[in-house]
Amino acid sequence: MVKPIWQLRATMSLPPSNSETASFGLLDERIRQWIWSQGWKSLRSVQEQAIPLLLDGTSDVILAAATSAGKTEAAFFPLLTRLLQNESRSGFILSISPLKALINDQTQRLTSICDPLDVPVLGWHGDISASKKQRFLKEMKGVMIITPESLEALFVNRGTLMPAFASAVQCVVIDELHSFIGSERGKQVQSLLHRLELAGQKRIPRAGLSATLGDKSLAAEFLRIDKGKVVKTIDAASEGYELKLLVKGYVDEWSVPDKRQIEDSNIRDDIAEDEIEETTSEGASKFAIADYLYQHLHGTNNLIFPNSRSSVEFYADQLRRRCEREGVPNEFWPHHGSLSRELREESEAALKSGQAAATAVCTTTLELGIDIGNIRSVAQIGSPPSVASLRQRLGRSGRRANEPAILRCFAIERKLSPKSTFSDRIREGLVQTISIVRLLLAQWLEPPRTEALHASTLVQQLLSVIAEKGGATAVDLWQTLVRSSVFGQIQAADFSDLLRELGARDLISQESSGVLLLGVLGEKLINQYEFYSAFNSGEEFRVVAEGHNLGSLPILRPLVPAQRIIFAGRRWKVQSIDPDSKVIYVVNDRGGKPPAFDGIAGAVHGHIREEMKRVLSETSTIPFLDTKAGSLLEEARDWYKASSLAQKPYFSDGASTLLLGWRGDLTHDALSLLLTARGLQATNEGVAIRVSSTDNQRLIAVLRAIGEGSPPSIDDLKIEPDHAIREKWDWALPEGLRLRSFVSAELDLKGAHELAARLSAINVNSA
Repeated sequence: MVKPIWQLRATMSLPPSNSETASFGLLDERIRQWIWSQGWKSLRSVQEQAIPLLLDGTSDVILAAATSAGKTEAAFFPLLTRLLQNESRSGFILSISPLKALINDQTQRLTSICDPLDVPVLGWHGDISASKKQRFLKEMKGVMIITPESLEALFVNRGTLMPAFASAVQCVVIDELHSFIGSERGKQVQSLLHRLELAGQKRIPRAGLSATLGDKSLAAEFLRIDKGKVVKTIDAASEGYELKLLVKGYVDEWSVPDKRQIEDSNIRDDIAEDEIEETTSEGASKFAIADYLYQHLHGTNNLIFPNSRSSVEFYADQLRRRCEREGVPNEFWPHHGSLSRELREESEAALKSGQAAATAVCTTTLELGIDIGNIRSVAQIGSPPSVASLRQRLGRSGRRANEPAILRCFAIERKLSPKSTFSDRIREGLVQTISIVRLLLAQWLEPPRTEALHASTLVQQLLSVIAEKGGATAVDLWQTLVRSSVFGQIQAADFSDLLRELGARDLISQESSGVLLLGVLGEKLINQYEFYSAFNSGEEFRVVAEGHNLGSLPILRPLVPAQRIIFAGRRWKVQSIDPDSKVIYVVNDRGGKPPAFDGIAGAVHGHIREEMKRVLSETSTIPFLDTKAGSLLEEARDWYKASSLAQKPYFSDGASTLLLGWRGDLTHDALSLLLTARGLQATNEGVAIRVSSTDNQRLIAVLRAIGEGSPPSIDDLKIEPDHAIREKWDWALPEGLRLRSFVSAELDLKGAHELAARLSAINVNSA
């Protein structure tokens, strides 16, 4: 019997405003009429608070509120009011969005508001006709919604137009602000915003919208570099809600069932004997989860988040086949970045229509604010990527009045044996899920990491500025990109070395006057569409069935003819492969398994690992676990206690020693490299670092040398420069800058130094 979902009733709800408040009265009368026409009885608190701040027209503002809490309207009601107050209607609002699909959604949403106001709205991307774009650039009025890549293309290809364009921008709105912070793309956005103000010769107010910001002060610094303290923040993200929560545990023996077992499970049918092993290698628990999901979700709208695109395909296929066997229309739709736009839009339309039940099996593609209607519940399979990610996903549920948000988490653990790993014995996946859920309930979110240099993006921006201006001096480039603090961590010597390296690689050249121009290779690269993106998108094969594009697969994960796959939630056989045009042709088939995709897992924050240790150290029951998850946790706690892991940071494991750091991945990765550089082969394995040695006295001596000496430097890591190529333009960086950029983004040397000191202070003989 399934344990009832545990309920949490939040007690911190703020009352919405009514339509007669002072803030509401500040809006343009036509916008007030639109609000009345929608039947709204009140404004939400984030909308109420945003009106006076954004009407001011000078403030930079962050609007933090839950998913679907009306942040878009909160920003645009006052910004459109300002636009309407100008009798000439000159100028426009520029909105930067992370996804083309989100642009389409926001364009439709804003058009319903703006059409009665006679304010044009243009979503700018590749599917929009050149005539519409040209008309907007001629008039420069209304609202433009654009990706960073398309804005980059405007700078590169329409450089002479940019002063007039920037002068017409009244405000910049950055949607899903959290998705940019700490990434190459975020650094590109910061640079584009600064270049926009230089081109327009004015300060342009900025508004950032987000549902998940772990540290508002860091977000403010991102929005306005070196002036974060003057950025005003409206924080309605912690407003209360009712949550129903359940974490279910499963034990998988990783055995392959026979055909009769599969048929008896009510999950599979019509399967050939030679298909059994390839289709069940994922473990029997996945079939049990698919069965549970069908029983509890069919007939309603939901989101299911497995942790990989391969798992999306597995569950979408299983659930679709269950619908077919039950003789009902399909209710389960796959949605991930490798599927074609048409298939993704088909899934979104099914969710949004409200005419029939629909559930999307998806990755992070449906975390962001695309309008998909009312979602009854969210299912998370495996440990969530982060607390912030889980919060973003959960925000999709419980949107209707008096309806709770519902979250179901599923944790699959292995059956224990004498050869079980440390991770299996502490039930690492389950404990990490519990920890992330507890931190979510405590309203903690990962703070953005802003220390990274992202020197790769500096290369792109150097070439872009040169293209925009038709040439630039080294001093101009320094003032625009480094002195401005956009790339403020870059030193003058680094900058000089970088320009010399770009010249040596023929990316730039220099006239006798000193003006820098694009080199032959630079001209070639900047004229390619891929240039506008600050990150690597990777080369891919298209997957085509009967002339229809299904999506794409990474070229590094090749398929072979006659191979059976599950893709777009259906089963196919590879008919042929055209390597020249990079197309895989497939036909319908009865067998198959999901192809290998690149993973989506990110670095785990140290606060999560510290919470995991607390979960294992405690003895109290956790109310939101089902019976099986509770017994798995007790099993892990008993072993944790019997092994005295609370008192010692060392654990002998065969021919290796595990260092139990309980810190984040950036710290563990850094310490692993420092140990390896000193002759102890070490790898990060999650909560522990595995050292391939049982010489504990030597290990403690090396840890002491790391922890008690001066803080480690990049040279201490002994990283080969070629191994530090991670970001798109790293190959073009001088070796020293490349290494510093890599370390700043991927490692926490300070944390590793402190961890080594702590570990070396404990007697290794107690292990």
